[in-house]
Amino acid sequence: MSEEDKTTPQEGEKVEKASTPEEESTATFEPVVRLEEVETKSGEEDEEILHGMRCKLFVYGETLLDKGTGKKSWRERGIGEIRLLKHREHQRIRVLMRQEKNYEDIVNHVLDPRIKLEANAGSDRSWVWSAFDFAEGELTETVFAARFADSDIAGTFKAKFEECQKDMEKLLAGEDSATGGEEADEAAAALEKLKTTDDE
Repeated sequence: MSEEDKTTPQEGEKVEKASTPEEESTATFEPVVRLEEVETKSGEEDEEILHGMRCKLFVYGETLLDKGTGKKSWRERGIGEIRLLKHREHQRIRVLMRQEKNYEDIVNHVLDPRIKLEANAGSDRSWVWSAFDFAEGELTETVFAARFADSDIAGTFKAKFEECQKDMEKLLAGEDSATGGEEADEAAAALEKLKTTDDE
């Protein structure tokens, strides 16, 4: 018999399969470092969203290559949802926009009543404005342009932006709001009852 005959089964012979079942691993691995779950805060917990729209944001300024030359141009800062946020405690409104992919702040400024939204040259779906921005960690005057999907969305954003500016103007002028007056009256009454001297 040749070697081939020994390894290949002949007709009529049954091939016996290896009857060794696969064993499941029962090894357990403990992590080297245990990480506790950490609650992350976005800084928006005390604010309510008054309005939000998706747009592409541009800034007007010098690029790194043109630094110091005075040559300025429009450059894209990011895509995301631009939101108008109102603080629940002190009622101030700010404009905030985060980059879609990494949630980095690309616009973060107070909604100043003096800001003027102007139509971008040649586009009915884009607005340009200037504000003191704090998105990069320091207060810098920046010129922004926000481009929306269509002119209707851009018009809605402008209307809400201007409405919030009027609210901020009233707040900064010291006008009382319609809500929360009862609490202020109670606090004033309590302050009147306080005495600064001891009458003995």
